[in-house]
Amino acid sequence: MNSSAPASADGRIMRKFDFLVIGSGPAGQRAAIQAAKLGKRVALVERGAQVGGVTVHTGTIPSKTLREAILYLTGWRQRGIYGRDYRVKQSITAEDLARRLQFTIQHEVRVIEDQLQRNGVVIVHGEASFADAHTLEVSGPAGATTRYRAERIFLATGTRPRRPENIPFDDTSIIDSDGILNLKRIPESIVIYGAGVIGVEYASMFNALDVEVTLVNEHDQILPFIDKDVMHEFSQHLGKSGMRLSPGEKLAGVERDDQGRVTVHYTSGNSDRADVFLFTAGRIGCTSTMQLEKAGLTATDRHQLVVNDNYQTEVPHIYAGGDLIGFPSLASTSMEQGRIAACHAFKESCNRAPAHFPYGIYSVPEISMIGRSEQELEKDGIAYHRGIARFRETARGQIMGIEEGLLKLLVAQEDHRVLGVHIVGEGATELIHIGQAVMMLDGSLDYFVENAFNYPTLAETYKIAALNIWNHIR
Repeated sequence: MNSSAPASADGRIMRKFDFLVIGSGPAGQRAAIQAAKLGKRVALVERGAQVGGVTVHTGTIPSKTLREAILYLTGWRQRGIYGRDYRVKQSITAEDLARRLQFTIQHEVRVIEDQLQRNGVVIVHGEASFADAHTLEVSGPAGATTRYRAERIFLATGTRPRRPENIPFDDTSIIDSDGILNLKRIPESIVIYGAGVIGVEYASMFNALDVEVTLVNEHDQILPFIDKDVMHEFSQHLGKSGMRLSPGEKLAGVERDDQGRVTVHYTSGNSDRADVFLFTAGRIGCTSTMQLEKAGLTATDRHQLVVNDNYQTEVPHIYAGGDLIGFPSLASTSMEQGRIAACHAFKESCNRAPAHFPYGIYSVPEISMIGRSEQELEKDGIAYHRGIARFRETARGQIMGIEEGLLKLLVAQEDHRVLGVHIVGEGATELIHIGQAVMMLDGSLDYFVENAFNYPTLAETYKIAALNIWNHIR
């Protein structure tokens, strides 16, 4: 739209669209592009200098890029063959990691901008807040404010790390998961508080860099939603690699001394000292500056929004998706939420989100799963068979020097339908899609028993696990 757009009653420029999207992460991107493909006039507002949101700039893409750089530079994938001391680069610096990080981020930004522009989406940079239920005020980088009005609005503002007031964050030695990307040097030791997905991913990455890592968790279990056999395999690997796990510790305070070292105190009276303290316990929605009340919206105590199955908020013409609405907070599911919301907003029929979606944890090694876990099946009284295959039992595993890793297959006792697949090990987040396809097509154990897999591949673990079940049935 151009500057000839009509002015509002107070004289400010008012630009009108069919669909306004706030936030350019995966949910916002997909919602904007879907609406544009339906022939609607769409504007996407992004408060950052570049599109992409948390996923591109501080979350998914950066952390996974760091992981890949670490695994390559440390020679981690070859250590099973050449030993624990093997490295591609002996002295790894923060600059080594940042170089690859910036290259990847800029590439993703260009791809996203091209997709949006190719579909005719107008990109607006600035901070958005509601003037009323159909109007948003956007404060641009230069300070000018423009109003945008639409009949339908989609909110995908994402989340940011939670920062408790009793922690003196300095973005140098006492940091959150955003600050990890700005470290000027790789520390010799680090304490990570919060053993959720983000904490576990970064803990295992620093561990691969041979940093002294202490992973602290307020609860007794780490990642309790992970299948028990997968978690046992993963925990054993962490223990053997030298990481110290400290469950059941509640944070009391953090202080930094004159030498820059950090002391972490717990309510139990215990304490830890390290070069860096990383706090990863929780995230909150980015809604505090949006003046939601002017649109009739109410956020939860975590600053997030509640939606229905169509991703409508309590105000029917305002939709929300992505991390802003909470679980599962995955880029893949956020994209589907944006697509479904845009279709519903303009009364276009579309397929619903899949009943089963894969969950990936980019730790070292990776963890991925789809469907039910053994704990869930036991709790619900569902009769099942299970089969396990270990990566080191395959020829490809031996060739790659893989010491850890397993695939677990769960099938119904009655008709042998696949109920769940759980994997830990190299390439888990890729391997999971074989199990996903079979589950989505309502497939059974027979597919894996009767199918021919490339040899040698890690995909053979599906056949090994299936034969493990088949032998038990026989």
